Parts: sequence; C-alpha cells; structure tokens
Amino acid sequence: MPELPEVETVRRGLERLLAGRRLVRVEQRRRDLRVPFPPRFAERLTGRRVLGLRRRAKYLLVDLDGGLVLVAHLGMSGRMVVADGAAAGPPSPHDHVVFETDAGQRVVFNDARRFGMMTLLAAREEAAHPLFAALGPEPLDPAFDGALLAGRLAGRMTPIKAALLDQRVVAGIGNIYACEALFRARIAPRRMAATVVGRRAQRLAAALRGVIEEAIEAGGSSLRDYVQADGELGYFQHRWAVYERAGDPCPACATTLRRVVQAGRSSFYCPRCQR
Repeated sequence: MPELPEVETVRRGLERLLAGRRLVRVEQRRRDLRVPFPPRFAERLTGRRVLGLRRRAKYLLVDLDGGLVLVAHLGMSGRMVVADGAAAGPPSPHDHVVFETDAGQRVVFNDARRFGMMTLLAAREEAAHPLFAALGPEPLDPAFDGALLAGRLAGRMTPIKAALLDQRVVAGIGNIYACEALFRARIAPRRMAATVVGRRAQRLAAALRGVIEEAIEAGGSSLRDYVQADGELGYFQHRWAVYERAGDPCPACATTLRRVVQAGRSSFYCPRCQR
C-alpha cells in the first residue's frame, strides 16, 4: 500500500497540473470502489476549480471552489495517471474515474484491486470527519519531535513497530518506513512502545522525519503497483537498509538481518544494532 512518501509524491506531481485549473469533465465508470461513490459524484465535481492539493496521512485532498473537498485514498494498487487528453488511448478496464481539465489534460484513477476510495465532503466538516478526526500528528510537522512522540506512545504496552503502524499514534507511517526508521534509530521492533522515551524517542522522531524526507526526494518506493503521477517509478527501494533484506548482512555491522512476523506484518531488523 502506498505510504506517506508515495502519496506526497503524487500530490506534488498533480498539484503542478491541477492547481488553478477547472474540471470541465469528470467521468465515473463504476458505482463503487472499496466504498460506494457519493451521490452525483461526477456532477458535483464538473465545473469546479481546483484551489490546491493537500495530503493528510495517506489521504490525498483536493480543495475545490465552493467549499468542497475531494478525498482520495490509493488503497493497495491505486494510481493517478496523467495523460494529454488529445493523445489518450482507449480506457483500461481498471480506469475508474477520469478528470479532464480546461487545459486538456487528463488525470485517470486506475485501481486494479479496487481497494482505493474517493469521496466528497464539505471543508467545514473535515476536522470532525471519521476519516480524519482520530489521526495522529504528521511526522513532517515542525512540531513533531521526541517529546511529542513519547507522549503519543505513553502507556502503550504494545511493540513499537505495531504502535507506529497505528494511524492514531503517527499519521501516514506504513510497514516500509516503520522498519527503516526503527533501524536508523537502533530500536528493536519488539520493544514495548511505552519504553521509547527520552533519547530513544528523539532518535526515532528524527529517523521517521529523515527517512520520509529522503523517500519523497527519491519519488517514493515502487513496490508492485506504485508509480508517480507522470508514470515514473520511485527509487527509494534501492536505499532500503533492512526492508525485505532478511538474510543479507546488516549495512552497519554485517550481522545477518532477520525477519519476524508481528500482527500479520513482516518486520525486518538487525538483532545486533537494534535494541
């Protein structure tokens, strides 16, 4: 599933194309994805001007005139593909929504597995909406530091890896970047979250910010279905230190990296470096 860096990379690519443009045509090609589309979805979007694009956790938010917000989640296999309207070929069976701008550009939401979603909400309702009300802080927020992270982890007698995947603790972190950040911070994925305080929390907060910023710079990690809005692959997977590298030597100490399953998810780590 695309994580924060991948969604942020898509947001930046789409913003250059969509900001300030009007949606002159919106085509909805099926009734639902993971959840049904809202009533009159295409009709309510047609003619709207795009004011800007934002990201919250793993959600892409498109601010439109009239106080309307388009919310999109890429799910497991969703992608936003940009094409010139005049040169666009025949639609794929997995092209579910087509947005066409007044500049003649098309943005196509393609989702083979249909685990993505799109909905509409009023901007005034966003903070209290069930999708966003319980989300934790953003790791790229200037206020995100070790003290804030330790406060979110306080009292949590669950492994730190599981806590990082809880969107109520930190927003946008998924399996790849949790593994990579824990390695950088020298924290074992099985350590109890409540014990990540003081210097450990400071190291982890810095590691989360650092790995995410580097991944965004590299265009995210292309794993299975993810591509950038222009169709290019991300390249951060070539910088993974531990993720999917069980059996390889640790890049820091040469100890054999290990894999352990936690709550159905694979964690990759160095048993010597991470405590």
